[in-house]
Amino acid sequence: MNSLSVRVARWSARHPWRAIAGWLVFVALCLGAGSAVGTNSARTADFRVGEAGRAEALAAEAHLERRAAEQVLISSRSGGALDEGAARAAADDLTDRMRRLPDVAGVADPLLSADRRTLMVEVALKGEERDAKDKVDALMAQTAAVQKSRPGLLLEETGSPSVSKGVDQQRSDDLALSEAITLPVTLLTLLVVFGSVTMAGVPLLLALSSIAAAVGLSMVVSHVSPDAGVGTNVILMIGLAVGVDYTLFYLKREREERARSGGRLSSEALVELAAATSGRAVVVSGLAVVASTATLYLASDVIFSSLATGTIVVVLVSVASSLTALPALLVRLGRRAERRAVRRAERGKPVRRVRGRTSGGRVWSALLRPAARHPLATLCVSVVALLALVIPLAGLKITEMSRDTHSRDIPAMQVYDRLNEAFPERRVTHQVVVRADAARSGEVFAALREVAGRAEADPLFSGASRIRTSADDRTHTLELKVPYLGNSDEAYDSLDRLRDGFLPATVGRITGAEYGVSGDVARYADYPAHQNGKLPLVLGALLLVTFAMTVYAFRSVVLGLLGVALNLLSAAAALGLLVLVFQGTWAEGLLDFRSTGSIGSRVPLFLFVILFGLSMDYQVFVVSRVREATLAGVPTRQAVLDGIRSSASVVTSAAVVMTTVFASFVFLHIIEMKQIGFVLAVAVLIDAFVVRVMVLPAAMLLLGEASWWPSRPGRRATAAPEKRSASRPAVDVR
Repeated sequence: MNSLSVRVARWSARHPWRAIAGWLVFVALCLGAGSAVGTNSARTADFRVGEAGRAEALAAEAHLERRAAEQVLISSRSGGALDEGAARAAADDLTDRMRRLPDVAGVADPLLSADRRTLMVEVALKGEERDAKDKVDALMAQTAAVQKSRPGLLLEETGSPSVSKGVDQQRSDDLALSEAITLPVTLLTLLVVFGSVTMAGVPLLLALSSIAAAVGLSMVVSHVSPDAGVGTNVILMIGLAVGVDYTLFYLKREREERARSGGRLSSEALVELAAATSGRAVVVSGLAVVASTATLYLASDVIFSSLATGTIVVVLVSVASSLTALPALLVRLGRRAERRAVRRAERGKPVRRVRGRTSGGRVWSALLRPAARHPLATLCVSVVALLALVIPLAGLKITEMSRDTHSRDIPAMQVYDRLNEAFPERRVTHQVVVRADAARSGEVFAALREVAGRAEADPLFSGASRIRTSADDRTHTLELKVPYLGNSDEAYDSLDRLRDGFLPATVGRITGAEYGVSGDVARYADYPAHQNGKLPLVLGALLLVTFAMTVYAFRSVVLGLLGVALNLLSAAAALGLLVLVFQGTWAEGLLDFRSTGSIGSRVPLFLFVILFGLSMDYQVFVVSRVREATLAGVPTRQAVLDGIRSSASVVTSAAVVMTTVFASFVFLHIIEMKQIGFVLAVAVLIDAFVVRVMVLPAAMLLLGEASWWPSRPGRRATAAPEKRSASRPAVDVR
């Protein structure tokens, strides 16, 4: 009863107003510090991986990198034949306006489509590719001005910058919708659990304040680990889920102890009891999530690093709020309830008792009956059912979600489709980059001309640009056009043709030449390959961390191995369901998406890492109750059943809250976020209602005392009995 969680809770209980004020000051300081330093966003160079990344770096060093560009389409508003004279006059006006903008690097000559119905003006932007979306408003204003002066024509703008801006706006709108769904459902769930608006509001308010503090802290931390633009998303998603869960674990235990004590213990004593049990479980769970998530840094990818940073920050802040502000709030609410009870007693009215169950309800007793009576059969049936869900995983196809997968509700994407239709020969661009000694400039130039010649004779390509050379004659670039969409098999075939055929046979023969192919398709191909190369390292570290944390929490190697196995099984089953739903087309109307026939390259690894961490919430909370009973001298079989029954309602409530948070992301338009929300929601349901209710109790009942090997809590309890109050359960706080 003297662990860190107890000592902190004890201080907060004795100085509640100081603790609450201190927490509010902490949140304000985090937000203030974050606002003061701002967010350090990842730069273009931070996203470079594989051959495409090396080629982009070579081009950037020579100032030959491809610039972000916007395309303005000019067509007839009526949809009929284009008045070429009026269209070219509009293009000239637009060109003059664009060239006067400080962020414009250049404007290309107008290009007429093959059907002579569309005129295109391409505008290149200065600076970082990642910064281009912040400059696009000025370009769109000029396009709108030309449109206003020429009502007979239709001017539409698209391009990577405007698409990125549209995606950001859509993500912002989607998150607002997600919050509008999640918060009321979470509050309703907590009202059902506690039967009190005040008690239901506590977890929600603490979670929201933790999210606010984490957002501010993440802005500060971004100056060490740059933010890839997904930090806030993951903080909202994970923060609300774990923030409510941690508070829920603590609150339920405090109410349980209050109900058990029958008013004989003070609010301060009840908080200490909750801190010694659920408080410790919260700390261990939080550390497990942090340790598991930290393995994402091994992926050497700025997006995964950003996801890891956001998750770690919000989890640590949520743990801190549960250990400091929550005990103080519980004491204040408890004292108010005690004063109310005294006043009711003085008036001769019956005193309301806090509802609390320690043995679980009849529903959970019924659900546990198969595992209790037939553990081997229950274990076999449950595992076989989960393995059946794993089967679709054999057909998993991982791809990088490209621009072609974005929602068509974004106006720039609608124009992008019309651009591809009007100029099919320009759908994809490969950039070949070669660096060699200046003395070999002539050889490189000749080799690239040969590459261009081969491409012109190949139906996978539709043309080549002029060869550009750096000022020091060491670096050369060649751009090749492909008449296929970036996510098509033909586009990938053209990349393979370049890398495996054209370049080795030409540039590859030049002594000392470094070369590579960059561009959108090269990025789409190289990113999954880079991730697959890191996957064994990350998963190996994840399994080791999960095992080590479980052994630390319960002093049991057997439970450590069992935890790893169960987490693998539930994650694989959830991923199998994801493949079944999203790689096919049967659920498109149900979940409002357009199938790409694949799963986003970041989804599987993110699922495994986050789920392994979140599963520890349930594992630690459930097994902690079992261990408490075992330490109190209860036989292992009965301890397993009692521990799971007593924790069933809180695990159910936590799972409902977490599932609601994750499921709300299914309503988002971004396909990868849909997939992440779906798979995490499904994984939590499987973990809470199958693994922890069927598989875990059945396995522990079959293992018996061996579950705790090499420790023997049952024998220790028998050999060294302690006198314990009925209201103070045994607690292992080592």
